This record gives sequence, structure tokens and C-alpha cells, in this order.
Amino acid sequence: MRDLATGFGYLLQGQRWVGRHGKRFGLGLLPGLITFVLYAAALVALALWGVDLVGWATPFADDWSSPWQSLFRDALTVVLFALGLLLSVLTFTAVTLLIGQPFYDALSEDVDRDVAGYAPESGLSVGRELWISVRDGLRILVRAGVWGVLLFALGFLPFVGQTVVPVIGFGVTGFFLTEELTSIALARRRVDLRQRLALLRARRTLAWGFGVPLGLAFLVPFVAVFLMPGAVAGATLLARDLLHEDEDEAAGGEDGRNGRTASEGVPAPHGTTATPGR
Repeated sequence: MRDLATGFGYLLQGQRWVGRHGKRFGLGLLPGLITFVLYAAALVALALWGVDLVGWATPFADDWSSPWQSLFRDALTVVLFALGLLLSVLTFTAVTLLIGQPFYDALSEDVDRDVAGYAPESGLSVGRELWISVRDGLRILVRAGVWGVLLFALGFLPFVGQTVVPVIGFGVTGFFLTEELTSIALARRRVDLRQRLALLRARRTLAWGFGVPLGLAFLVPFVAVFLMPGAVAGATLLARDLLHEDEDEAAGGEDGRNGRTASEGVPAPHGTTATPGR
């Protein structure tokens, strides 16, 4: 329970941070706005033509008597739209981060400098960083897609599909949102995708405390656009917690800060070896 509260606290701290740094907040809105328009258009299209798509995909129900045909296809249409909404929440962050990578990298670095006086750097070229971001983003989208299909199938189970499955869905959404957002700060520390997932699995409740409320907020139209800059800032603080950087700096003093870069290594949390490199 403590980690749940801590994760939510980082989300709030991130929003407060961008509130004190208006320029970063303004620049961070643009990528989210572009992504929002694209996703809104896709969801509107799904709402308008979802019934036709379901009818095309279920020709075996053409001869069903009323009202079973309508009930069956209407239920599938609702589930299809819910799946589209879930996938939009899961992928919104990844697409927004890809579009706005330069803005969010700079924002995350500013948070590190504000907290610790320096910002770790990956030492990689811009092209290499972009390739790694796209590659890892696709890997996360595949994982999220598998979960989405699984939850879609389980949604047909009586009672369980209407109670347990939505709860699991929000947990999955929160975990992947946290991974996507913390990847900005952790990538600068040369922590690869496998290591990031291991860090978050070791502290799932921390990830849920940060990501689940954010995922719920993202369901409200346009809210995601305004929360993204603060979410990136809060995720940077959460990443520092995952690597125990604040504790190490408090113990090591200025000697632990000066001149330290990501290429020199990151702390190994809870027995996880965070070896630099991809």
C-alpha cells in the first residue's frame, strides 16, 4: 500500500513541477494534441462503422432470429469499441512520446537537473536513440496488444468479463503506461527494455500507483493532452526511485554527483543488475 501511495505521489509531484515551469508545460502539450486528434478520429470512425464491421465479421449470424442477432452483434460492437478504447489508452503514451521525443527528453533532463544538479546522458547519437525508442515502443505495443486480445476474449465470460477483467485491464494499462513514461529517464541511463521491465515487476504496486490513476484520467477526452508533460516529469522522479539514486546521492554526497553519467553505470536495485548498454 505504501508503494501505491508513493507512485500516486510522483504523479502529483510531476504535475506540480510542470506547473512551476510553464514553458516546458506549453511545449509538452503539442505532441499530445497531435496524437489526440489522430486517436479521436480513429475512435469516431470505429463508433460510426463498428456495427458494419461486426456484421461483416459475423456472417454466421445472418440467419439468426430476432432478437438474438441484434443482441449478439450489439454486444460485440460494444466490446470492440471497449477494446479500441483500451488499446488507445495503452498506445497513446507510446505514440505521443515518439512524436514528442525531443520535447520530453529535454523536460526529463530538466527534472533531473532540478532534483540532483545534473542529468545523466546516454552518450548515444540522436539517430541511435530514436531507433531504440521506436524498437522498444513496438515491443511494448506487441505486449500490450497480446494483453488486449486476451482481455477481449475473457470479456465474454459471464460475470468475470464484467467485473474481474476490467480491473485486470486497468492494472495492465497502468503498468505499461508507467513503463513507457519511465523509459525516457531510464533510457538516458542506458537501462534497456528487459531491465526496465524487471525493475517495474519488482515494484508493481509502485507502477500501479502511478499508472492506474493516469490511465483512468486518460479515459476522459482531452485530459491526456494536459497530463502528459506532468506525467513525464513524475515518471522521471519515479525512475530515480527505482534506481535508488536519491538514496545513493544522499549517502555519497557531492562525490556521488559530480561528473557521473549513464555510461558509468546505474545502481542495481533489489538485486537487479542494471548493466549499461543495449
